[in-house]
Amino acid sequence: MLTAKQVQELLKLRPLEVEGGYFAESYRSALSSAIYYMLTPDTFSAMHRLKGDEVYHFYLGDPVEMLTLKPDGTAEALLLGQNLDGGMRVQHAVTGGTWQGSRLAPGGKFALMGTTMAPGFDPKEFEPGERDALSAQYPAYAPLLAFLTR
Repeated sequence: MLTAKQVQELLKLRPLEVEGGYFAESYRSALSSAIYYMLTPDTFSAMHRLKGDEVYHFYLGDPVEMLTLKPDGTAEALLLGQNLDGGMRVQHAVTGGTWQGSRLAPGGKFALMGTTMAPGFDPKEFEPGERDALSAQYPAYAPLLAFLTR
């Protein structure tokens, strides 16, 4: 299997400064956009929310822990990965207005995913999450939020 560094070089992935991880835009039209997205042991996708829906696609590597905090006060922690029999998902949709964050599952080396959005991603619609505010609203997830916020 390829190493994280080899995948980064082949796909021309670069650091995603505000959110974390590595990415490369692979498609953009007037209606939608798509990216490759990689997590490594020293990166994570910081809690954030977008106005539009975002669909995650798991391609290869190790499992990813994802946390979604919904506007109605409910939350879901799930695993993206290839072990479908074990309850992992290879695809997951995050509806607009939902807080989301993810990290490589402990012990993993890297995960390569993709995301698609329609309409396409607009950086002006990216809202970073704040640890204290999210932990107060979703106290059961405060320990995981400590890992997924800066």
